[in-house]
Amino acid sequence: MAQSFSVRYAESLESVEADAWDACANPPDASDSVGERHNPFVAHAFLRALEASKSVGARAGWSPAHTLVEDSRGRLVACAPAYIKTHSLGEYVFDQNWAQAYELAGGRYYPKIQVAAPFTPVTGRRLLVAQDAPEGARDALILGLQGLRKASGASSIHVTFCTEEESVALSDAGFISRAGEQFHFVNEGYADFDDFLSRLTARKRKSIKRERREALGDDLKIDLLTGSDIRPAHWDSFFEFYMDTGARKWGHPYLTRAFFDEVGARMADRILLVMARRGARHIAGAINFLGDDAIYGRNWGALEPLPFLHFEVCYYQAIEFAIRRGYKRVEAGAQGEHKIARGYRPTITHSAHHFADARLGQAVSDFLTRERAAVAEWASEHAAELPYKTEPGG
Repeated sequence: MAQSFSVRYAESLESVEADAWDACANPPDASDSVGERHNPFVAHAFLRALEASKSVGARAGWSPAHTLVEDSRGRLVACAPAYIKTHSLGEYVFDQNWAQAYELAGGRYYPKIQVAAPFTPVTGRRLLVAQDAPEGARDALILGLQGLRKASGASSIHVTFCTEEESVALSDAGFISRAGEQFHFVNEGYADFDDFLSRLTARKRKSIKRERREALGDDLKIDLLTGSDIRPAHWDSFFEFYMDTGARKWGHPYLTRAFFDEVGARMADRILLVMARRGARHIAGAINFLGDDAIYGRNWGALEPLPFLHFEVCYYQAIEFAIRRGYKRVEAGAQGEHKIARGYRPTITHSAHHFADARLGQAVSDFLTRERAAVAEWASEHAAELPYKTEPGG
């Protein structure tokens, strides 16, 4: 007998039991196609912190419409972090050109449906299905997202930074696949940072040693803070860094000061703050979130434009921490070809898109066919630029 499902939508995760959501988002003993057993950015605690701090919401142009699938007993068996959006900011998979072209042709691109971890270019599961969900739960979830699009009058659905397996499933459901490129450090079982350096060419090895030495000089120290070691004063300092960088880089920082208090209270053990200190005063820092297999570098900032400090705080400290704690990889955010010289490998990312207007869908499909080929070529070229030795003693 086929299982029957019901679909509903939640305007806030406050109305969704955390354990029920997390049983779908991060089921125990699970792994997915990117080898991640726990992804902090789809956890109830992280998404709820965004809502409670008003980092997302109607005023931010990210109105939660989380899609929930329940079985015949009313048990949550699948869900997706979904938002009705009135702009394309904070996504890192860029579709502004699509919006402009569609509106010039007389269409209305916004609102649209975004299935994502807001402001977070991190690959992970987006179609969250409990391990013991009945067959058909994911199909019901995809249908639920399509129902949300119709009910909200949205032009499209965008599932960003999903897994490759999810991208294939969405393609089978009529979505259009898109590829992107990031750069990730892969821990090849290094004994320590020096062991990692020993695998690089002599020139790159010397360059990284020089960068690390000059980044800190004689007067900067690094504090690694997690769990109860993170105090309100640390968040005050980090928010100052974040606002300075955000104002210069984007013009509109997305996260509120309250977000850092909220996320710190809800999941401090999943956070690593790397803070550069001169004397008693912190002058730069980066926030990382900890999965079970990966370290995710997110935001950084500095009050002084010191050479190489960004590389030390964001890249080298994360690599060193990953090696010491046995993490499989470090994901240091979107884009950044400069990461290649520091040992970060090109990695293909995936998203999936569905359009109500078949003409727009066909135009986007044609563009993405060409773009996917270009991304594959870029990744191949970048792989050839990696600084690892090809022969012993190089």
